[in-house]
Amino acid sequence: MRITVQLPDDLAQRPNAAREALEAFAIEGYRSGALSAYQTRLLLGFETRNELDGFLKKHEVWDHAYSVEDLERDAAGFERGA
Repeated sequence: MRITVQLPDDLAQRPNAAREALEAFAIEGYRSGALSAYQTRLLLGFETRNELDGFLKKHEVWDHAYSVEDLERDAAGFERGA
């Protein structure tokens, strides 16, 4: 699907205006949870999760980072399995 967005002239003059708009859309979609990591990766055209992780790190997106709660849940699972 192709979506067309009309940018104000001052923004449209930027060298990579379309890519910047796409990245902003992807970042907000990922932060809000509207887009999964997989969907965000595909939207941005990245082949690997590492590429996405590098992009997110560069843009200081930590919302879906591995949390303390994730660690505690994993640790409890390992203890049950041991």
